[in-house]
Amino acid sequence: MYMYGGNHNGRYLGDLHVLDLKNWTWSRVETKVVTGSQETSSPAKLTHCAGHSLIPWDNQLLSIGGHTKDPSESMPVMVFDLHCCSWSILKTYGKPPISRGGQSVTLVGKSLVIFGGQDAKRSLLNDLHILDLDTMTWEEIDAVGSPPTPRSDHAAAVHAERYLLIFGGGSHATCFDDLHVLDLQTMEWSRHTQQGDAPTPRAGHAGVTIGENWYIVGGGDNKSGASKTVVLNMSTLAWSVVTSVQEHVPLASEGLSLVVSSYNGEDIVVAFGGYNGHYNNEVNVLKPSHKSSLKSKIMGASAVPDSFSAVNNATTRDIESEIKVSQEGKVREIVMDNVNSRLKVSSRQFKRCEYQIRLDNHKFTMHLLFFSFVFWILNPQVEGKADRIITTLKSEKEEVEASLNKEKIQTLQLKEELAEIDTRNTELYKELQSVRNQLAAEQSRCFKLEVEVAELRQKLQTMETLQKELELLQRQRAVASEQAATMNAKRQSSGGVWGWLAGTPPPKT
Repeated sequence: MYMYGGNHNGRYLGDLHVLDLKNWTWSRVETKVVTGSQETSSPAKLTHCAGHSLIPWDNQLLSIGGHTKDPSESMPVMVFDLHCCSWSILKTYGKPPISRGGQSVTLVGKSLVIFGGQDAKRSLLNDLHILDLDTMTWEEIDAVGSPPTPRSDHAAAVHAERYLLIFGGGSHATCFDDLHVLDLQTMEWSRHTQQGDAPTPRAGHAGVTIGENWYIVGGGDNKSGASKTVVLNMSTLAWSVVTSVQEHVPLASEGLSLVVSSYNGEDIVVAFGGYNGHYNNEVNVLKPSHKSSLKSKIMGASAVPDSFSAVNNATTRDIESEIKVSQEGKVREIVMDNVNSRLKVSSRQFKRCEYQIRLDNHKFTMHLLFFSFVFWILNPQVEGKADRIITTLKSEKEEVEASLNKEKIQTLQLKEELAEIDTRNTELYKELQSVRNQLAAEQSRCFKLEVEVAELRQKLQTMETLQKELELLQRQRAVASEQAATMNAKRQSSGGVWGWLAGTPPPKT
């Protein structure tokens, strides 16, 4: 777990530390700054900051935004190479967001989604930007719908690589407890009704995802710290409480950091630092009960309580985690859209309908056989009719089986159409990436052409100025030539006798 920057007693920090999650020991990383130019980066001046976002990407760490003592106009992207232990500034294209801190940065595939924050003038923001890590190009998104109000120190997570969730955050006067969802395919904001034990308003909290579960830890409302650790099932949008602590412990702090790791093959949540009246440097560990009913397919199952010891240097703290799941939650269906097809099918709904059709057909067949058997037992005198009835029932059974086979064929056809839609979506995404690459290249070429045009215009203006000066000199030369000719004519008419122009003539002898 890497920890970079932050603040302490009103002072910005710029050091980098790493916690080994196997033996639980801290060490400070001796970093250096890139001095030579590279293809994707440029020399960087390491600045101390807080309120930034640290994102792992390949074998690097990306530090985006943050509050600094001397903020720049645009939001910088610092990159730390884990092999070389060196910092540099990532070279990007397009129009970057303005400098800010307290924003949320979410890695979605190969893109970073940046939302909100507070700029250097303490103005709150709710704009949306995307940095494509393939082309290193910024794009400002004008999403439709009702976006969240301007805020900072909120939490964000991505679900199914399509939905961006924004929870909480604060303004200058209040904290929020609302939940907003952005569809990254249609770029449309929506606000959904929350179910279960909804969290209290908070800002400065931290969140991590394990599967489809989003764990929210810490935060505060300017009066007290948030003592409840909560989890949101992102499929059902149902909240539940994981555990509760006292208000003045480090887990009920603002500005803490949170990561997910594994211990003995099980997922663990590791929390560090925070501020709740004083600065903390404790490490707390929570082992969630991942075998409980947090999965949307097993609704109503009871949770399994579990515990894990927290580590703070030589201090050990036990945390009991008991997860409760709302039994009233409903599975929210995900609709797949395609430009060449109007087929809208939910995978869960598709499987449920297929299973229900089979079950209903089998029930119908069993009911017919049962009633025919009872009729034959109670009416032995009509055995001939019973044979005809059984024959009829067999015929109807064959029709039901044929109908079931037809449903199976339709099911296979729907699956094939879904596969075609997935393939088409993949092709469209590749085309979009190609167009983005071409656009980035064209933007770079346009920029170079604009620079050349500006240079040519400057040269043209210089040439025009020189031309005017040349014309002026020519006119002056013509005037001087005329004056010289006039003087020569006067000299020739005077007979060539010198006269006194100044002074006293010599005395006569």
